[in-house]
Amino acid sequence: MPALFSDDWMVDFGNEWNEEPDLGDALAKIGFNSVIGYGFEGEDTARGYLNVENGYVTAAGAFDGQELNWDLRAKPDDWEKWCNKGLGMMALGLAYTGGKLKFKTGDYGAMIKNPAMAGPFIKSFTVMGRVARS
Repeated sequence: MPALFSDDWMVDFGNEWNEEPDLGDALAKIGFNSVIGYGFEGEDTARGYLNVENGYVTAAGAFDGQELNWDLRAKPDDWEKWCNKGLGMMALGLAYTGGKLKFKTGDYGAMIKNPAMAGPFIKSFTVMGRVARS
C-alpha cells in the first residue's frame, strides 16, 4: 500500500475524488480551479498535490514545486485520524482553531464561509479514507 501523500497515494486520491459526486460535481458548479498541496507540519514543502480543474482532478502526484493555491499541513497522526474517521464541520473548526490543521497557503476563513466550498472540503477527508495506505 502506498504511503500517505506519496505519488501513488495522490494518484489514487485523485481517482477517488473524481468518483465522488459531492466533490467533482459540486465543485464544478462553482468553477473551482486550484492546485492543492498536502503535507506534514514542520516540513518545508508539501508532499503531494492535486490539480483541480472545474471541480475534477486532472493531475496528481508527488509535489514537485507546483505553485499551490492551497497548502494543507498537519501532523501524521492527525491526518491518519481524519482519514480513518472523516472530519465534520465542528471537528474542522476545532482542528483549525486548535492549530492541528494549518493552511500554509489558502484562506480558511473565505472557504469555510462559502457552503459551496466548505461541504466539498469536508467531504474530501472522507474520500481520503477510501485510499489504501501503509
